Amino acid sequence: MSAVAEEVLLARAYLMRVAEPPAPRLGHLVRLLGAVEAAERLRSGVDLGPHVGAEVGSRRELDRAADDLAAVRALGGRLVVPEDDDWPLAAMVGFDAAEGSGEWAAPLGLWVRGPVPLAGQVTAARRGVAMVGSRAATGYGKWVARDWAASFADHGLAVVSGAALGIDGEAHRGCLAAGGTTVAVLACGVERAYPAAHGRLLEEIAARGLVVSEYPVGAVPARHRFLVRNRIIAALATGTLLVEAGARSGAARTASAARALGRPVLVVPGPVTSAMSVGNHVLARDGWSTVVGSVAHVLADLGPVGGDTGEAADGPPRPTTPFDGLSTAAVRVHGALRTHTPQGPGVLARDSGVPPRAVDAALEELLAAGLVDGDGSRGWRAA
Repeated sequence: MSAVAEEVLLARAYLMRVAEPPAPRLGHLVRLLGAVEAAERLRSGVDLGPHVGAEVGSRRELDRAADDLAAVRALGGRLVVPEDDDWPLAAMVGFDAAEGSGEWAAPLGLWVRGPVPLAGQVTAARRGVAMVGSRAATGYGKWVARDWAASFADHGLAVVSGAALGIDGEAHRGCLAAGGTTVAVLACGVERAYPAAHGRLLEEIAARGLVVSEYPVGAVPARHRFLVRNRIIAALATGTLLVEAGARSGAARTASAARALGRPVLVVPGPVTSAMSVGNHVLARDGWSTVVGSVAHVLADLGPVGGDTGEAADGPPRPTTPFDGLSTAAVRVHGALRTHTPQGPGVLARDSGVPPRAVDAALEELLAAGLVDGDGSRGWRAA
């Protein structure tokens, strides 16, 4: 990483606090004048026009740059800016093409915790996949997120997501379990455990991967910030994979960002009876995404990893899992099982999308594999 002048870091930190992202007009001003001069003009009260003024509002006097830098450094973190060699230039190229739309403006900088170079996540020699989906994920969606993320890690891909409950958390966990690099992009300060249930997970990501945010230490999560940060998730990956999403899902916003940035958008099909796959199927019908049914499909659509000649689509054998060799029906039925509450075949058929006549055979497979407990009279539970 190159040494960036402290005055540049202070200027960027100031600008990132006084303007709520995305700030396309302020970003344009910074590109014209440089970060230091743009910050000085704002601090001095110079009239920079109604557009920049509207983005900054009354916050131009809120100069906490030194405190913000000290706070992130106390966490072992850093501010990565475009003047730094660690700035992910390849990841940010797409924002130039989407510059006409203010909602896809590039960030002014990124607050980062973690030992991994940020610039190394999206390059010609390294691929990353953004895995996003519903917080209210089904067992099917969680299994896909966790299993596929582990396989992506085995193939050398970084996994980028938003650390939310459901699909995001499972994707991060699957990648970490396989020893891979995962990146969590937050809608709050990088020190916050949000959601609280993911406090330990976020600490593990910060220790082995990256926790990233546009917002300074102390910033609280807000509804609009989740939508805004989704463009960063899409930018830091080679392509975006929608694992499971309902009809109204914030994950679809990440897919839209990926499309605007010129990145592939991939969707995992789900049971037509599942409300948590409606968003996937709508996206698949819109004509600008690709349906994928395996890790190999994703690898092929994202292109070769590490400059190889295409062997990544097949790749080395994945580590064995308890689901290897099971039929698709059995995997779907297992995804619909609960750990504590027994469920009958009728409920399993409804929740898994497997025809009722095929549920019994699927349960026999799962029983033989030791993945299910119970019987036809009391119902079935995941082992």
